[in-house]
Amino acid sequence: MGESIRGLHRTCRCAEVSRENVGQTVTVMGWVQKRRNLGSMIFIDLRDRSGILQLVFDEESAGEAVYKKAQTLRSEYVLAATGQIELRGGAVNESLATGDIELRVRDLRVLSESEVPPFPIEENVATREELRLKYRYLDLRRPDLQRNLILRSRVTQEIRRFMTEEGFLEIETPMLTKSTPEGARDYLVPSRVHPGSFYALPQSPQLFKQLLMCAGYDRYFQVARCFRDEDLRADRQPEFTQLDMELSFVDIEDVLDVTERLIADVFEKTLGVKVPLPIRRMTWKEAMERYGSDKPDLRFGMELVDVSDIAKDCGFAVFSGAVQAGGAVRALNAKGQAGMPRKHIDALTDFVKGYGLKGLAYLAVLPDGSVKSSFAKFLGEEEIEALKTRMGAEPGDMLFFAADKSKLVYDVLGALRLRLGAEMGLIPENEFCFVWITEFPLLEWSDEENRFMAMHHPFTMPMEEDFPNINSDPGSVRAKAYDIVLNGVELGGGSVRIHMDDMQEKMLEVLGFTKERAYEQFGFLLDAFRYGVPPHAGLAIGLDRMIMLMTGADSIRDVIAFPKVKDASCLMTAAPSPVDEAQLKELGIGVTAAAEPAPEQN
Repeated sequence: MGESIRGLHRTCRCAEVSRENVGQTVTVMGWVQKRRNLGSMIFIDLRDRSGILQLVFDEESAGEAVYKKAQTLRSEYVLAATGQIELRGGAVNESLATGDIELRVRDLRVLSESEVPPFPIEENVATREELRLKYRYLDLRRPDLQRNLILRSRVTQEIRRFMTEEGFLEIETPMLTKSTPEGARDYLVPSRVHPGSFYALPQSPQLFKQLLMCAGYDRYFQVARCFRDEDLRADRQPEFTQLDMELSFVDIEDVLDVTERLIADVFEKTLGVKVPLPIRRMTWKEAMERYGSDKPDLRFGMELVDVSDIAKDCGFAVFSGAVQAGGAVRALNAKGQAGMPRKHIDALTDFVKGYGLKGLAYLAVLPDGSVKSSFAKFLGEEEIEALKTRMGAEPGDMLFFAADKSKLVYDVLGALRLRLGAEMGLIPENEFCFVWITEFPLLEWSDEENRFMAMHHPFTMPMEEDFPNINSDPGSVRAKAYDIVLNGVELGGGSVRIHMDDMQEKMLEVLGFTKERAYEQFGFLLDAFRYGVPPHAGLAIGLDRMIMLMTGADSIRDVIAFPKVKDASCLMTAAPSPVDEAQLKELGIGVTAAAEPAPEQN
């Protein structure tokens, strides 16, 4: 049971008082963090989102009724306490903002009682994530999660202020829209009014923001909710939030400039971190060749080195065969790791096999200058010396080699670089290293689809000087696309959009769309382009990912109030769940059981 709040008014939050308030009478409200009964006095740590304030009860000042009530308090009871702010009579608690003061209580109301929570409401509590997510409303009381969400709110407010001052208009786009075939899988919503037809939840506001540019709104932004039905990982959720923007009468430099200034403003205003401008730029080709990734972590070195020219005619068939087949041999130098145990090397080999590479070759340069290697017996002394020289190898270094198709080699060594960097302690904490990745390929070949696919989306402008090659060599055409990367995580990306009818139709043709299918899927956009469309470009930043990096959280689940787990379910609400048969009937939908796999034949 709880008491009424009637007639009470909270004058401040728990940590909004200080020595300057000594002698003042205040009313605070919050949750009991812990109680200490010393016999003649009772101490309560009261917690709200601002922090903790120590409450003090003694029978003389509080009165017998209030003192007895204080004796019944337990963790997570909700209280309203009125009293006078005093300097602490005992030791100062340096870990609390209010550690030098306390509230001597003269009036107390228990607004709500609590059962014993399933886990302690404490910072960085070591509780299984599944249990924390099941009781997310309790998990969200923890100070570390509250700080994350408070920062998220401040960042969003700062974004809105900055964008408004830069002349952007905040405009909402539809949540129920048309399903499109490109990109990730859509979440579909059945229509009751149009039986057999479906809306899709937006993967992004892409088409609508381009239409807003056609409509003359010049500068648009939105803190947009987006949905993608794809497998989850630490930095991905089925529903997420992005800062979405689009600008008219601009080219690449205009978008990069406003984005850089936005990032610098947000980081300085919310974290006190100065982001040096301009942000470094790197082409996609350079990023792949040096770091094996289009989202490189530049906080440490250990760059990839191409040794294909040395390996192409060597006696090691794995190396020479890869180069002769059109692939490559590249390597990493793990400085000082020549003494790595064989068990660790085997673990790294298993790691790269998970990416599809058949094996990992290594060459250790021992302290005396000799080498220990998995392949040295197939190479001459001159070839080994050439590899050591190319790799900048010194006594004590360990060289790792990957040989296969270039894309696989990049993927493998890019991932191995990050693993080794973490294991060797090379990645500094509390550092923010931004980079722009530019000049992405416009198209990438899909073996699964047996055709070229848009690397970003079908509305991305090609580099004008490359477009004549769109028929003869589609894979060589670069895009006017750009990604902003922070500490090896893609924060967001965008592109200059195609605004010419003929180029847009050609792009869709290269992607395998007939004119009829193109108009079936994107007719409303192509029609709009017939009525005067300005040159335009845009970008979207993943707000969840940015807050994750700003707070140092391990997962975006720690910066989202009510996240989903790996299978896209909500442990707290048990969503998704079956619905009433009457609802399905009204929608004209029938649910059939999945066919069981046929038994294996012996």
